[in-house]
Amino acid sequence: MAKIKVTKVRSVIKRPKNQKRIMESLGLHKMNQTVEHEDTPNILGMINKVNHLVSVETK
Repeated sequence: MAKIKVTKVRSVIKRPKNQKRIMESLGLHKMNQTVEHEDTPNILGMINKVNHLVSVETK
């Protein structure tokens, strides 16, 4: 599968609890932190929910 890089670019302060939980489950805790994930439908669905808080690069 392809890999994608997800970077946290906006804070989760004053965001709904489900968005905070999605960011934690993606492994994003600090600002400008980058993690790599497989390009699966589950991960893409989570990214779609918080796309205003992250930036995504395909590898």
